[in-house]
Amino acid sequence: MGASTSTIQKTRVKVKEPKRYKVIMHNDDFTSMEFVIFVLMNIFNKNEMEANDLMMKVHKGGSAIVGTYSYDIAKSKMEKTTALARQEGFPFKVTIEVV
Repeated sequence: MGASTSTIQKTRVKVKEPKRYKVIMHNDDFTSMEFVIFVLMNIFNKNEMEANDLMMKVHKGGSAIVGTYSYDIAKSKMEKTTALARQEGFPFKVTIEVV
């Protein structure tokens, strides 16, 4: 009688991380600073201090990255911000870029 042996193969599956996207706010001469702070606190979940700092970066630098998210979340936040800005009569521009 012969001994039986079996071989077990292990397969490694590499899970690729999804791409990340930067949400960028752009300065304009019409959108109020208060509105930008409101958006940062209510859509981007920043505290008052973070929101104020980011708003000043947008204001002084012309634009600023306000968050990095998966595509769906970045797009959703961009669309919510743009819709709210239009509702309030502001031409506020928000874009997304791959990291």
